[in-house]
Amino acid sequence: MRKYAKTLLSFALAGAMVFSAAGCGSSGPAPEEETGSTEAAVSADHVLNIWCWNDEFQSRFNDYYPEVKEVAADKSTTTLNDGTVVKWTINPNENNNYQNKLDEALLAQESKDDNEKIDMFLIEADYALKYADPEAGAAMPLADIGITDADLADQYQYTKDIVSVDGVQMATSWQAAPGLFAYRRSIAKDVLGTDDPAAVQEALADWDKFNAVAEQASAKGYKMLSGYDDSYRTFSNNVAAPWVKDTTLTVDPNLMAWVEQTKEFTDKGYNNKTSLWDDSWNADQGADGKVFGFFYSTWGINFTLAGNAGDEGKGDWAVCEGPQPYYWGGTWLCAAQGTDDADIVKDVMIKLTCTKDIMKEMTLNQDIQDYTNTVTGMEEIANDPDFGSEFLGGQNHIALFSKVAPKIDMSNVSAYDQACNEEFQAAFKDYFDGNVDIDTAKANFETAIKEKYPELTEIVWPE
Repeated sequence: MRKYAKTLLSFALAGAMVFSAAGCGSSGPAPEEETGSTEAAVSADHVLNIWCWNDEFQSRFNDYYPEVKEVAADKSTTTLNDGTVVKWTINPNENNNYQNKLDEALLAQESKDDNEKIDMFLIEADYALKYADPEAGAAMPLADIGITDADLADQYQYTKDIVSVDGVQMATSWQAAPGLFAYRRSIAKDVLGTDDPAAVQEALADWDKFNAVAEQASAKGYKMLSGYDDSYRTFSNNVAAPWVKDTTLTVDPNLMAWVEQTKEFTDKGYNNKTSLWDDSWNADQGADGKVFGFFYSTWGINFTLAGNAGDEGKGDWAVCEGPQPYYWGGTWLCAAQGTDDADIVKDVMIKLTCTKDIMKEMTLNQDIQDYTNTVTGMEEIANDPDFGSEFLGGQNHIALFSKVAPKIDMSNVSAYDQACNEEFQAAFKDYFDGNVDIDTAKANFETAIKEKYPELTEIVWPE
């Protein structure tokens, strides 16, 4: 755990990890306080401690893990068939709350009794390598708890790459999160004369075409996108190199392409100047919204868009691939160093992230429709003529997700991603609004990122 203290706290003390608004797959509002801090009387001889930031995985566990016997009325614990009590500690993400408390608990792991130690904890893609690095000493390699390459063979490669260092896989996920472009059928008909996904995809197949449709939509009184951030992930997932190499930070040309597009959309009125998750952004997905579409990955369609659209929106939305393949979000399970329950952790991981039939059940559930991390399972559903999303007017969106997912390349992921992406977007909002010029926006980004990472010696911008 000493390596963990050095590696992880070097990020924490630098303020590197800030709140990720893209907390994936929220199946409801995050609890207002950590449920695990409520010291329910857990008198069982055996306790499995799981840490997460919302109830998404908790609900998947309770509904789909075959060993569940009973769930407490307040959901703070789950009892398994063998008498093991699963104790849930849920610390919401806001203001880096989850990571801060997880860091503190992991650093105290060695001094805890077995029933108090963290056995499994969850991480997100944007900060995965803070924890999923053998040198950090926070998580155990999957191989060390007996999970083999054969067990993981049916998972999407990018979901393995993102939590692997030098070929050592440190975590596993039940979901994949490829992205699509979700558009409003009624607006597409008015602008393009059709709402057919294949025809709309042809119209949006690259960024030049996408921008041309934005102009057409504006002429009809619509916005192409809601706000500044909507297309960011599509650009940032298609960079040529990691943010940081050694002590040099390089701003990829693709990120400046996002800046150029977003400035143009803002100046020409092609967006509504909203930010992700704010009230105006949510409202743009409602019945009175005038926005052509939104970039959303798997979880976003069912857990965010469908809720914002309401009953009036059911059937008025569809999806297409959009200009570029990308992913957004995802949740990974880590076995904590020091766990005394590696055998149970292994079983949970095998059943919920490597067992096709269980994972397919999650996808087939109309209330969930998780895009699960089984290549063959998703291909089976993609080819099922009877499967479709009620919200998307019967469209089999799994068929499109299954085309995009194999194209995702996360070889350029780095431990700096979360802070760099968030500070980059924040710095350029003033530029989009006309409050600063582009050089000032660049300078503001440099200042913010150097405060978080004092070790950086150089920041390189595209010529």
